Amino acid sequence: MNLEEIKQLIDLANESGVAELEVERGGNRVRIRRAVPTFQQDVILPSPSYPAQPPAAAAPLQPPTQAAPSPTAGEDPLLAYVKAPIVGTFYTSPSPDAPAFVQVGDTVQPGQVICIIESMKLMNEIECETAGVVVQRFVDNGQPAEYGQTLFSIRPH
Repeated sequence: MNLEEIKQLIDLANESGVAELEVERGGNRVRIRRAVPTFQQDVILPSPSYPAQPPAAAAPLQPPTQAAPSPTAGEDPLLAYVKAPIVGTFYTSPSPDAPAFVQVGDTVQPGQVICIIESMKLMNEIECETAGVVVQRFVDNGQPAEYGQTLFSIRPH
C-alpha cells in the first residue's frame, strides 16, 4: 500500500462514519480508528397543569453538574451502559465458531472489545469504556442494533 491509498482509506472512514476500518493486503495491514463522539441530550418534560393551579413559571435551563451522563428512563443509575455508536448488525464473537467476547458475569476492562457491529460490510469492534462486571446483554447475536441502543449493562468496580 502506498501513501495515497492510505489517505483514501482515511477519507472513506471519515465519510462513512465508521468507528474503525482495517484493511490487509499482501503483507501490509492498516487499521484506522476514529474517536466516536458521545452525545448527551437532556429532555425536559412539562409538568402537568391542573385547572385549580396557576401555571408554573419555567425554570431556567441549567447544565448538568455531574460528570457522568444521567441515566435514561428505566436505567439503573448504579450501572454503566454500553450503547451502539452506529447502526448495524450486532455480533457477540469475531466469527460464528469463535467464543463470545464477553458473557454475563465476566469482568471487563476499558479498551476491551466486547462485541462487533457490522455496518456497510465493515466489522466495527465495540470497546468497553468502564471497568466492571457484565450484568446483562440486551441484543441477541445476529440481530440489528440501532444507533444509541443499549447493548450491555456493566456494574462498575
